[in-house]
Amino acid sequence: MGHVRVITDSACDLPKSWLEELDIEVVPLSIRFGDEEFTDGVDLSADDFWKRCRESDKLPETAAPSPGAFQAAYERAAADGCAGVVAVTLSKDLSGTFQAATVGAEATSAVPVKVVDSRTVTAAQGMLVLDAAEFARTGAGIEDVASRVESRIADSDVAGTLNTLDHLIKGGRLSGAKALFGSLLSVKPLLTVRDGKVVEDGRQRTRARAIEHICARAESAGPVDWLACAGGDADDLGTVAERLAKVHSDHPLIVTEIGPVVGTHGGPGIIGVCWLKRR
Repeated sequence: MGHVRVITDSACDLPKSWLEELDIEVVPLSIRFGDEEFTDGVDLSADDFWKRCRESDKLPETAAPSPGAFQAAYERAAADGCAGVVAVTLSKDLSGTFQAATVGAEATSAVPVKVVDSRTVTAAQGMLVLDAAEFARTGAGIEDVASRVESRIADSDVAGTLNTLDHLIKGGRLSGAKALFGSLLSVKPLLTVRDGKVVEDGRQRTRARAIEHICARAESAGPVDWLACAGGDADDLGTVAERLAKVHSDHPLIVTEIGPVVGTHGGPGIIGVCWLKRR
């Protein structure tokens, strides 16, 4: 039998090159703009998504993959001779994707499947996926790969910032009065993930200070195994990547785009720095 395949969803925001190198399959979420529905990364690229966001006065909506989409992915793994599948999803507190992956696993008899809730999102989820896939390549069994992901969740962290409050306003998550006040003060919310939920982690008065804060958090994290920066329609992502390139990581720095799943709520200019501490 072959190795254990790791499967994830499109909220992981991983570059295609990493997915191909480690034989990771992505089950995409869907995105709806009005009456038009798209499949994330299939018929809607990140660039197209951000272009549509700039032109629309309403937020798009995201939907979890169907259980059948996960079941089909599991069965492809079986057809490829894989010994088992570990599916690592975005936090179940943020989406129904974990539930869909679990129902799909219950309907699958072709190959053993373990579903793990990453308790995070974007590149933080992605790094747990990469770590699991790399570990699976050592010949580890399905139980060991799943246990490794679960044990490493506490090692992952995210520091992010928003450049605009518009998507929070459009999504009804911020009142107009608060939004106006924040805009006048150029407040840039800071974000992190705690207990599977995206929460506010403070505020900075300017974009430059917000970027300084999230980079400093990564720099002070200590030895890291994986390190990534992800941006959605963010002109200064290169500046963040240049600074993080000086941080020692056991793996190459990952620079990637934030796609529709996170971008729908964060808006253009969102940047996240994610890391997985060395064990």
